[in-house]
Amino acid sequence: MRIIHFADLHLGVETYGRLDAATGLNTRFLDFLSALDRLVDYAVSTKIDLVLFCGDAYKNREPGQTQQREFARRIRRLSESGIPVFLLVGNHDLPNAVGRATSTEIFDTLAVNNVHVSHKPEIYVVQTADGPIQIASLPWLRRSTLLSREDVKSLTTEQVKEKLEQVLTGIVAGHIAKIDPALPSILAAHVWVTGSSLGSEKSMSLGLEPGLLLSSVASPIFDYIALGHIHKQQVLSVNPPVVYSGSLERVDFGEEADDKGFYEVEIQSDTAGKRNTIYNFIKLDGRRFVKIEVSIIEDDLYPTAAVLRAIAAQPVKDAIVRLHISLPAQGGGLINDSEIRNALIEAHNFTIARETVRDNRLRLGKFTAEKLSPLEALKAYLDTKIDEKKISPERAKILMEYGERLITEQESDT
Repeated sequence: MRIIHFADLHLGVETYGRLDAATGLNTRFLDFLSALDRLVDYAVSTKIDLVLFCGDAYKNREPGQTQQREFARRIRRLSESGIPVFLLVGNHDLPNAVGRATSTEIFDTLAVNNVHVSHKPEIYVVQTADGPIQIASLPWLRRSTLLSREDVKSLTTEQVKEKLEQVLTGIVAGHIAKIDPALPSILAAHVWVTGSSLGSEKSMSLGLEPGLLLSSVASPIFDYIALGHIHKQQVLSVNPPVVYSGSLERVDFGEEADDKGFYEVEIQSDTAGKRNTIYNFIKLDGRRFVKIEVSIIEDDLYPTAAVLRAIAAQPVKDAIVRLHISLPAQGGGLINDSEIRNALIEAHNFTIARETVRDNRLRLGKFTAEKLSPLEALKAYLDTKIDEKKISPERAKILMEYGERLITEQESDT
């Protein structure tokens, strides 16, 4: 039984994009669709048994009609090819108000053949070309779904988080108790498993959202644990496999160095019925993000040449580029904007940031402040001011005497 596991598609990300003249769509939207197309092509051409999506189809909770249309086209192609599709609801798939439909619920409403949507924890038995498989689901659940107002009335934020974690752990434990060990089984969850490495989510307040311990999900009853929510692909456990597929396409510079793609999972059974799981990451070559950092030295009279050399050292064609130039407060020639922009013309998108660096550290000869005692640092500071003719030697002597008293008093108090 061969399965594709992917997650965090986030259709609707348009940052760093521009209008595509041929389609009228944002080029970044087309990037994400292209990644999904390659996944669908792979599934159809290699006759995959099941496509498992672990949440966050769209960037926004209420996606536009064009985004929904393009996603549905890809799901329909899988469905018409006889490949079952399992769609797990992620946090970005939930509407802003209770009672409204999730962004993927339409597939259930229309009873689309071969498409299963999970918006609440259940165990599904999905028929594939190679037999049935159990999918224990843990979609993203609202706090109000898990806890009543009375449950949290007198609790602190941290206590509410702990209570939510207990409930989620209980849901997984309930699934484990109901799984039929005779059938292959997968846990599909859109959740934060503590200890996982974050990608662009470092800016998210994960400290306030509930997380599951690895030991809570890594049950040997499951042949594979498929995770979504974290954009960085990673394997948290080998036996059983606990895997984040990561996002299909890079979202921002926080994912600059991350590989993007999906997992192909194969659950094998021997003649005695013992199962073994093999999984491989299928890498997709998505849009590259490139950061270029240039520091101009104070006596550089031709800083543009230094910037152009840094750009030439990086392949910027079709990439999203962020150029950061550090300039000294004094000295250095002028930057030629026109030349720099011309050097970046083949980039898909570029931004240029300049930062003026002011040296606030005291020049204390061959010593740094960390290597000097307080009294030595004060003397070095006053000597510097004498050299700069900002104070007289007489005044420096008086300040040194007062400073010595204060330092001595402070040291004696401690």
